[in-house]
Amino acid sequence: MHRFYVPADQCQKGALFLTGREAHHARHVLRLRRGARVAVLDGAGHESYCEVEGYDQDRVRLNVGEIRVHAPPAHALTLLQAMPKGKVIEGIIQKATELGVARIVPLLSERVVVQVGEEDLARKTAKLQLVAIEAIKQCGAGWLPSIETPVTPHQFLARKQPFDLPLLASLQPGSRSLRDYFDAFQSRHGRKPQSTCVWIGPEGDFTPAETEAIKAHGALPITLGPLVLRVETAAIYCLSILHYELHSASA
Repeated sequence: MHRFYVPADQCQKGALFLTGREAHHARHVLRLRRGARVAVLDGAGHESYCEVEGYDQDRVRLNVGEIRVHAPPAHALTLLQAMPKGKVIEGIIQKATELGVARIVPLLSERVVVQVGEEDLARKTAKLQLVAIEAIKQCGAGWLPSIETPVTPHQFLARKQPFDLPLLASLQPGSRSLRDYFDAFQSRHGRKPQSTCVWIGPEGDFTPAETEAIKAHGALPITLGPLVLRVETAAIYCLSILHYELHSASA
């Protein structure tokens, strides 16, 4: 069954309309006929099962049948990702969405080679949000992750946002495994962390000054093993383990 995305504020009981990109895809790419069954995600926990009722000029009219509700994630996971060059960030966002990330904050750290002008930030952010939308349509996730406007590490740290378990992927000696930190948190609080973030640096890692600032705000350095991983590999590695730890049954 083909999936589409309609923002929650455009959803209404009884009928839905596909517009813009979604209508074009349904009508001119998939060539859906009247009576075809489709699913519509609103990114806010609702999945509507519909039938194509007809076409109104540039809109596709859907008749809504069953609506399923996806419970909000019990564990909010934030990815703080230094911007890699090229389209690598799009692949990271795609995989992060599949692995249940609630929010992605692209970082313009000192060693990032991507140059994004002020006027390009909004357009870049909107493009990356579309990547996340396509990802939930592919995997069927009920909740759409938020893609924030790129900021520097110091700008994000200035927000002083608290996390139950803030983590920093680190190449430095003395880093510990993710399991160590999860076991310690579980032992201390008797539950899994409700909010977790992980910092992933650029090629060459964060600068020493950035690393110290991130650690000074409470981030715990984690090891990714003896090998130096590419940015996208490091992100998927961390998110896969975090997804497992957060969603596995407690001992």
